[in-house]
Amino acid sequence: MRIVTTPMCEEVVRLAGITDYKVNRNPDEEEGDLAILLSESKVGMNSLAIKLNTPKQLFESIREVSKLNEELCDDEILEFFKGYELCLKYLDSHDNSHIKVRVYSNFLRDIIVNIGFEINDKDYDYVIYPDYLEDKVEKTDAKLVKIPSHTTVAKNPFERIEMRYSILEKLI
Repeated sequence: MRIVTTPMCEEVVRLAGITDYKVNRNPDEEEGDLAILLSESKVGMNSLAIKLNTPKQLFESIREVSKLNEELCDDEILEFFKGYELCLKYLDSHDNSHIKVRVYSNFLRDIIVNIGFEINDKDYDYVIYPDYLEDKVEKTDAKLVKIPSHTTVAKNPFERIEMRYSILEKLI
């Protein structure tokens, strides 16, 4: 099977034990049987769409991709999380519902739900938005919190999670 993945998903493919794959931002430009890409992306070939916004999504994505090779057990996957404090901490959801936020974008919504903030579009203390929507954020008295999107962060999903969660943890 010829696998093609995007740069943002390559680390998951590698951790899942797959060694024979191609990397291309546009998988349809390659000869392939299966594309492994972020769930927001679309391609013409058969694909496995994964999500990498939260530690739980990352865990499940590694598990799913590993089924294409030799399925990893939970303990083997947890080994990859060692050294990533916030990834380990937020493998389970938390309750920080005393913090009310307005959130722009679905990828951030996943993170906000995982971290346990209350999403409220009328009464909120913080507006959380991705950097690419900065000019679309309504002016408000709430504090603005800009989160780097995948175009401006590390390709390593653990490092992306650590960076984004560290910004949001400052609100707790």
